[in-house]
Amino acid sequence: MFESSSPTLTWTNVLIGLLFILFDSLLSLVLGLGIGGSLMVAAGRCVLQLSVMGLILDKVFASNNIWGVFGIAALLNVLGAFEATYNKSKRRFSNMFPLILASMLSGTVPISVIGTRFAMSQNPFWKPDQYVPIIGMILGNAISAIGIALNTVHKEFSENKDKVETYLAFGASRFEACKPVGKEALKLALLPTVNQMSVIGLISIPGMMTGAIIGGQSVENAARLQMIIMFMISASSALCTLLALFFSLTTLVDSRCRIRPDRLDSRKPIFYRYRDLAGEKIWKGLKGLKCWGRKENGTEEERRGLLDGRQND
Repeated sequence: MFESSSPTLTWTNVLIGLLFILFDSLLSLVLGLGIGGSLMVAAGRCVLQLSVMGLILDKVFASNNIWGVFGIAALLNVLGAFEATYNKSKRRFSNMFPLILASMLSGTVPISVIGTRFAMSQNPFWKPDQYVPIIGMILGNAISAIGIALNTVHKEFSENKDKVETYLAFGASRFEACKPVGKEALKLALLPTVNQMSVIGLISIPGMMTGAIIGGQSVENAARLQMIIMFMISASSALCTLLALFFSLTTLVDSRCRIRPDRLDSRKPIFYRYRDLAGEKIWKGLKGLKCWGRKENGTEEERRGLLDGRQND
């Protein structure tokens, strides 16, 4: 093992790193991609979210309390379920958020506990500096997998439900009719994880391994740690996605074997609609004030012109 030589980073370093985002925004402007604003908003969210997370985790790590760790794990699952339901999914059904939350809790907590305690030989398993980053990485991949799977299923039922209807018409059960759609969705959801494991170490050096090396661990130990984490990610993503697909398919095909695409809602979530409506009203109000100011200025100029004309007469 060698000593860590990582420097202490300041906000100046972050601003220098932000230049890369500015480069992307400039490239978007030149090529007309139209994503420059989205890049800046995403960068702003990244800075804000990581800053808040850093403050919270600093206190949790310092307290070394099991309930604090479980609280962070629960909070991350709630935020992950929110992201998967309202941001990753283009179509939603009623009670989707609690069902996705149940799927994520059932898939991330057992895998993270078993993997940390036995595969990583951590005792106790809930050591904050070990458990919290791992469950965070597991959740990040689970969110992406669930989003891909549910979007695939919901698109199939909205635009191409003939296959399922044919199976049901020939007497297939709900499980038999939905099985091909579910299998294809699960395969697509796990494909990024499979591809990542295929190139890891050969082409790319993953973030956890890089962090462990920078933190002072030996390269060999960091490589083994990354292997374990990737295996945990694959198992957790599969379990979370499988449960989410079960809830989705049993909602879209009811107990009487009827396809229910009417249960899907492609509109924005209601709080986003209210946000857009409020923003639109504020923008109209600002435009009204601007136009009112211009009108007043024009009236004053006309008044002065008339007065000057009278004086000349």
